[in-house]
Amino acid sequence: MADAASHASFLPPVLVFCAAAVVAVPIFRRIGFGAVLGYLCAGLAIGPDGLGLISEPETAAGVAELGVVLLLFIVGLELNLSRLVAMRRNIFGLGLAQLALTAGTVVGVVTMSGVATRGAVIIGLALALSATAIALQTLEERGDLRTPYGERTFAILLFQDLSIVPILALVPLLATAEDLGATGGNLITTLLAIGRAFAAVAAVILIGRYFLNPFFRLLATSGAREVMTAAALLVVLGSALAMENVGLSMAMGAFLAGVLLAESNFRHQLEADIEPFRGVLLGLFFMSVGMSIDINVVSTHAMLLALAAPALVVGKLAIGAIAGRVFGAPWRDALRMGALLGPAGEFSFVVFPLAASRGVLDEEVVQVLTALAALTMLIGPILAKLLDRVTDRLQPPELAEAADLDAFADASGKVIVIGFGRFGQVVNQLLLAKHVDVTVIDHNVDRIREAARFGFKIYYGDGMRLDVLRASGAAHASVICVCVDDADVSLKIVELLRAEFPGAAIYARALDRSHAIALMQQDVDYQLRETFESALSFGRSTLEELGFSREEAIAVQDDVRRRDVARLMLQKSEGLLGGADLLHRGLATELTPEPLTEPTAAPHGINAETRGIIEETEADKEAAA
Repeated sequence: MADAASHASFLPPVLVFCAAAVVAVPIFRRIGFGAVLGYLCAGLAIGPDGLGLISEPETAAGVAELGVVLLLFIVGLELNLSRLVAMRRNIFGLGLAQLALTAGTVVGVVTMSGVATRGAVIIGLALALSATAIALQTLEERGDLRTPYGERTFAILLFQDLSIVPILALVPLLATAEDLGATGGNLITTLLAIGRAFAAVAAVILIGRYFLNPFFRLLATSGAREVMTAAALLVVLGSALAMENVGLSMAMGAFLAGVLLAESNFRHQLEADIEPFRGVLLGLFFMSVGMSIDINVVSTHAMLLALAAPALVVGKLAIGAIAGRVFGAPWRDALRMGALLGPAGEFSFVVFPLAASRGVLDEEVVQVLTALAALTMLIGPILAKLLDRVTDRLQPPELAEAADLDAFADASGKVIVIGFGRFGQVVNQLLLAKHVDVTVIDHNVDRIREAARFGFKIYYGDGMRLDVLRASGAAHASVICVCVDDADVSLKIVELLRAEFPGAAIYARALDRSHAIALMQQDVDYQLRETFESALSFGRSTLEELGFSREEAIAVQDDVRRRDVARLMLQKSEGLLGGADLLHRGLATELTPEPLTEPTAAPHGINAETRGIIEETEADKEAAA
């Protein structure tokens, strides 16, 4: 039987990784360099050439690679056909131009330095990619993700994400082509390998197209959240393993699975389930990259790196800016976009080791390139900040903001509807009638299946989970409509939304008067009891049937509505008995119940009508006293 020490032997490395991340990442994010560089430096510090806390970094590389696999799955989930069509010019035009021009320039420079053509192609393509994490984080911190230059930057990053899988697939193909050229190769063996690869891709597509949605629907009916998480990991890792077994990259399998589930009702739930694993494992991946940097190699090529890193960042900035200008961006926006594209991408840390393992690049060259990519991540954000200051002097920020607002004058805000019951369905009809972009979330599988029969797209997810709300785009939503049919759940969702997404207006369905008051106390922007307006219409129609004129019935309806609003405001401050004297009782002598305790706050109206009613009520009380 193994002793206790052997069971605990894995804990020290885990604690070292966690401690390094906890210390380094907040520091680097605070000084504006981003989490990626923090992980890289943390890995460098704890690795063999640093403090030596981790002596064998390759032991973590296998597990860390799963972070890249999960990242590709998330990228695939973000790609649905409608989004690609709407951004097709910027994605496939501007994105292709930036990648091709940058890669071509780098390939030319590297080839002149004496690197073989197949290695130069891989280096050019890898360094042409940009750091998605750094660029998107910078845009979110600036609040520029929805601006024209922010959307162009995102389109280029999206095209680069689409290019990652072909680039990863190109590495073994280049290695195979070299081997065949040297040995004559076996054509039949090569064709069989290609056939197996196509068969595996076809199998993943067929399974994803016809079996994954029913599979997740069946699991969702069990109500076990952990089973859904396990199923998500099963799909991602299973498709990754299938691709690896036929000679393709695991990332390609995960990407395919993500794309196939992009139109699924369970997309947001899957993204929320995978995200924690992706973040932790991707951080571990970057630390393993940092640990693998050989300080001796870097010091040997210090002069080369000191010249190459700034040159690469400035070159990518210039190419990105020129491409943006050609596609209609103003110079200021084009320069800011180019600066965000300057740092080398995270996937250069995947492509270079893969190329070394296939014999396309030498190990020493890979060490130098890895260090170069890391240095660009340090230089890029600094250059972007300096460029912002320069462009702000040339063009005041207020003028640029005005131009951006004009560009978005016709844009409609995104709306998230949580709950697709009888109330949410009616709300959704009004929004769709005006072509408003709506994301609907519900956790009832039967309801989602029934809605699909009528052509509605509903995402499966729990509105009380912060990760689901983030995955569905709550951070960028203009309005979030809480239409669930459970008062306690509704209040929890509103509390979460108010704390985490202060920029969104919160509209909430109230089930009864007590629920409405509780929602008002949480400062929702709008609440409505689900039966109130229908009861008013019903009562008005009854009065008309009894012989009252339509105008008189409408006047009574409006009076009851005004009194009800005033009562709600009084009840919010005084309790449920507040404003009871505003009720129509139809008695000769009306009762006036007093509150059990003296109210501590004076009532106040939300508009001129309710203020008038409250003032009349207070005057009547004083006269009676």
